[in-house]
Amino acid sequence: MQSNPVITLTSDFGYKDPFVGMMKGVISSINPLAKVIDITHGISPQNIKEAALTIGTSYTFFPAKTVHIVVVDPGVGSSRRPILVVTDQYYFIGPDNGVFSLIYSTQKETLEVIHMTAEHYFMSHIGPTFHGRDIFAPAAAWRTKGIEPLNFGEMITDYVTIPFPSVSSPSATTLQGEIIYIDRFGNAITNIKAADLDSLYSIRPEATLKVATNRKQTEIKTYYAQGTDKGLYAIINSSGYLELFVYSGNAASSFGIKVGDVVEVTLVK
Repeated sequence: MQSNPVITLTSDFGYKDPFVGMMKGVISSINPLAKVIDITHGISPQNIKEAALTIGTSYTFFPAKTVHIVVVDPGVGSSRRPILVVTDQYYFIGPDNGVFSLIYSTQKETLEVIHMTAEHYFMSHIGPTFHGRDIFAPAAAWRTKGIEPLNFGEMITDYVTIPFPSVSSPSATTLQGEIIYIDRFGNAITNIKAADLDSLYSIRPEATLKVATNRKQTEIKTYYAQGTDKGLYAIINSSGYLELFVYSGNAASSFGIKVGDVVEVTLVK
């Protein structure tokens, strides 16, 4: 059994219904020592890409051997497979629908994906609409009790992935990405990372970068409070992504920004 086991939950269940509580009850019944931590239950309904981004930017902030459950599962009850993803530091349990795509892309060296078929690690009755409770939660609890990954099923290589937009370089002094997520504050997160900007700064370390989207050009600030005039500004957020914001305001609604909008970063001087 793992010492101080941690299980996280990420879902689109919201906070009104008892679904999350039921999953925690199942986990506690199998392993009362497991600490269950909610990452979020506010994923947009059936939004697999949003869930993939959320777990992809969150999982490393937990102790090694944490089991991450993700339940955003529009295919529940169908032929889609329940899977256990094993990396060198973490475990991931959820549906085989692409929700772990960012894990696959960043953990290629140590990745194993197991189709979970060992039903004795599931609830005795599996309902057609709630695999989070009946399959994923009990499997995660049993994993924290020391059940080896291959005891849950067989390795597969044809797991489902979904595409994420990549950053391009139309010229030596320009990067092009897009908005991939709008948070509850209306901040617009892009797929452009701080490391991508380093390629521009390497040309001229003292250079100024301009960020443009929807025919609006702005500059990169160090912290939110520097944008004092309710204008649109950019910042490198705490996850290392370029983000557009309005200080004490909503960038998405104020400037009509939406997921998929193109964002360009240009070296100007």
